[in-house]
Amino acid sequence: MTVTGAARESVWRNWAGNVEARPVRSVAPASTEELAAAVQQAASEGLTVKAAGTGHSFTPAAATEGLLIRPERLTGIRRVDRAAGTVTVAAGTPLKDMNAALSAHGLSLANMGDIMEQTVSGATSTGTHGTGRDSASLSAQIVALELVTADGSVLRCSAQENADVFAAARLGLGALGVLTELTFAVEPEFLLTAREEPMPFDRVTADFDALVAENEHFEFYWFPHTGNCSTKRNNRSQGPAAPNGAVSGWVEDELLSNGVFQVACAVGKALPATIPGIAKLSSRALSARTYTDIPYKVFTSPRRVRFVEMEYAVPREAAVAALQELRALVERSGFRISFPVEVRTAPGDDIPLSTASGRDTAYIAMHMYRGTPHQAYFTAAERIMTAHGGRPHWGKLHTRDAEYLAAAYPRFGEFTVLRDRLDPQRVFGNAYLRRVLGD
Repeated sequence: MTVTGAARESVWRNWAGNVEARPVRSVAPASTEELAAAVQQAASEGLTVKAAGTGHSFTPAAATEGLLIRPERLTGIRRVDRAAGTVTVAAGTPLKDMNAALSAHGLSLANMGDIMEQTVSGATSTGTHGTGRDSASLSAQIVALELVTADGSVLRCSAQENADVFAAARLGLGALGVLTELTFAVEPEFLLTAREEPMPFDRVTADFDALVAENEHFEFYWFPHTGNCSTKRNNRSQGPAAPNGAVSGWVEDELLSNGVFQVACAVGKALPATIPGIAKLSSRALSARTYTDIPYKVFTSPRRVRFVEMEYAVPREAAVAALQELRALVERSGFRISFPVEVRTAPGDDIPLSTASGRDTAYIAMHMYRGTPHQAYFTAAERIMTAHGGRPHWGKLHTRDAEYLAAAYPRFGEFTVLRDRLDPQRVFGNAYLRRVLGD
C-alpha cells in the first residue's frame, strides 16, 4: 500500500478547483484487505476517513482533514458473469475504463451519464445519472457491492445479503463506509442512433412530455439569452453502425463544443456584455446530425471547458414550469450566462437518497464558466427549484441542509438510522455530511 503525506504537505483539489483539502496523510490501497487495514488504523488514531475519486464533485463530499483514500490502485474488472448478466469492478475504476472493457467483452450498461472520467464509486455515491425514459441512474444499475465499515469489517451486500445496507449504499455519499467493489447489471452490447437537432425553446417545452415518451433517451440544452435549444434523442437501433466521421465528429465535439466554446467563455468572462450575443451565435453553431454507434460512444462526450454547476431534480411534471421561470429570471435580471442549461429525465427508483427516489424526475442543470461570478445566479435558480420540491444533486453546488432534505426525501430517516448503526463515531464524517445529513 502506498502512503503519502506524513505531515500536512499535499493539498487535494477537485476538478473544478473550487474545493481543496489538506489530509494528514493519504493511502492508495490495492486490495480490499489493504483498504480495511487503513480504515481500522485511522479509526484507532481518531482520524476521519474519506475516499476520493477523480474530484468531479463540486461539493466537498470527499474532503477530509484525516485519512484520504486515493483510488488509483484499486482498479480493474474483477469478474464477468455472462450467465447472470453482471460485471464486478474495483471501486476506483474510471468509468471510461469500465466502458472500454465491457465493450471488449461485447457488453454494455443500459444507461450512463454524459462524461466518463469519474470512478465508479464516486459516480454512484453521488448519484451520477444520464437521461432515460425507462432506464435509471448508475446507482440503480448496481446489483451487489462490497463495503468497508468504520471498524474495518467488510460487508458484502445485495438484495439477498445485508439487504438494508445494499438498499442505501448504492448511493451512500461515503457516509456508510468505503466501497471496494461494485457489481453492475449489464447486457449484450447494442447500437444507439443519436439524432441531434436545434429546436426552439417554445416547441421543446410545449412538446416535452411527448418527446420524453417517444424516445428512450431525450435531453436538451437551452441557451440562456436566446429562444434556442439543442436536442438529442437516443434510441436503440438494428444498425448498421454509422459513427460520426473523424472530421465531422472532431468539428462538433472538439472544435465547437470545446475549443471555440472555451474561447467564447473566456471572452465572456472578460467582457460580460458580450455574452448574450455570443450565446445567440453559439446556439446556432451546432447543426443537425444523426449517427449510430455503441452506447458509450453515443451517451458520452468530451468536456474540457471547466465550470461549476448546480443541478436540481424536480418532479417531472414540474420541469416545464421550473424552466420557464428560470428563463424569465434570466431575462429580467442582469445575469450573463455563457453556459447552456441542461435538461434530462429519469424514472423513479427505490434508492433512499436517490434524487429520483419514488418519483419520475426531470433534472435541470445550471452551469457557469469557472472563475466567473456564479453565486447570485445559483441562489436565484435554487429558489425556483426548491419552490417546486427540488432535490439538489449531491455532488453539485447547493445550499440545502438536513432539515430541508429530510422533508424532500421520504426515506431520509431510514438512511440516517442505518448511518448511526454503521458509523456511530462518524469516522466517515466531514463538514459536508454534517450539513446535509445532520450530526
